[in-house]
Amino acid sequence: MTVQALEAARRLAPRFAARAADHDRDGSFPIEDFRDLREAGLFGLMVPRALGGMEASFAEYAAVATELARGNGATALVFNMHASVTGALGAVTEELAEALGVPDEALVARDRLLTAAAQGSWYAVAMSERGAGARLSQLTTAYEATDEGWHLKGSKTFCSGAGHADGYLVAARSAADQSVVSQFLVPAGDGLTVEPTWDALGMRATSSHDLHLDVTVPADRLLGGVEGLALVVAQLMPHWLVASYAAVYVGVARAAIDAAAEHLNARNLAGLPAVRARLGRADAATAAAQLVVAEAARRVDEAPGDEETNRWVWRAKLLAGTTAAEVAASVLEAAGTSATRRGHPLERLYRDARCGSLHPATSDVCADWLGIAALGGDPDRDGSAPRW
Repeated sequence: MTVQALEAARRLAPRFAARAADHDRDGSFPIEDFRDLREAGLFGLMVPRALGGMEASFAEYAAVATELARGNGATALVFNMHASVTGALGAVTEELAEALGVPDEALVARDRLLTAAAQGSWYAVAMSERGAGARLSQLTTAYEATDEGWHLKGSKTFCSGAGHADGYLVAARSAADQSVVSQFLVPAGDGLTVEPTWDALGMRATSSHDLHLDVTVPADRLLGGVEGLALVVAQLMPHWLVASYAAVYVGVARAAIDAAAEHLNARNLAGLPAVRARLGRADAATAAAQLVVAEAARRVDEAPGDEETNRWVWRAKLLAGTTAAEVAASVLEAAGTSATRRGHPLERLYRDARCGSLHPATSDVCADWLGIAALGGDPDRDGSAPRW
């Protein structure tokens, strides 16, 4: 898989880069990029081969996401959401399914969703809410059982790909028992309303609008077929909720270095020692962050959910987010005022890179988690705010 998917990502990245400025300026969704991803078969990246996919490992996903982000970070970020959904679904082994009490009919429904992804469908994530962020235990979107299946009602924010995805992974709390948080795969269509609210500093082409739900879905759209699995999955697979972003921002940082080098050479500024030093430090910092992401991914593949694996997961998110912002700021300063003009690649990359620390878990939350762990505490329980 690695060669096929990685070559596709490297082939597509320049196309994404050529379109990125227009989509950033207009705040428009890169529909052409997603057409390219579909034609390359990358929506099946995390889907098992038996269902028509590429059955990539987490490490292979990370490598692909980094390359896509070198073209357009916004496109890679939305793709990351789809990979998170399909990756988490595909990671439910027979042993894990049995441990979680997942019924056979839920696995059949899961395979149907994964097969659709391999055939070109893609999924967005509708988790965050105003006032709650991505903390599952604080959500207000509610669901209840009906004769037709499940009725969901509520509002989501920061739903990347809103209005364009074929389906949405929606986290909601039981109306009957608010301590129970479940996830549903809601198909696009009636009952979903997109409110265009996304006009942000960076990642402007993600169409991360608000999504309002008042919809009934069939019973088999409850992921796992068992209520209350959302918090369990968050504990078992934090890499999809935390570290999958990291690979994207390593790619953004690398793109900023590439854009700076092109600009500096074109302006005959490469002879300045201070300029070279900035690029040298940026290169070293980005390489270090990429190695941490790669190590976290390797551990996820070998021992998912392990205590030490999870430490690397949180390290990866922290370092990728802070490194991207610092690298982009430094190379922009090296390039000078002309690179701050709207439409210049470095100006866009600077804004995109600044978002890396803000995605959940934010850099401050990551650092707090790691600090508690270093002090010998339980970072999932001893923080001042609930992680999920």
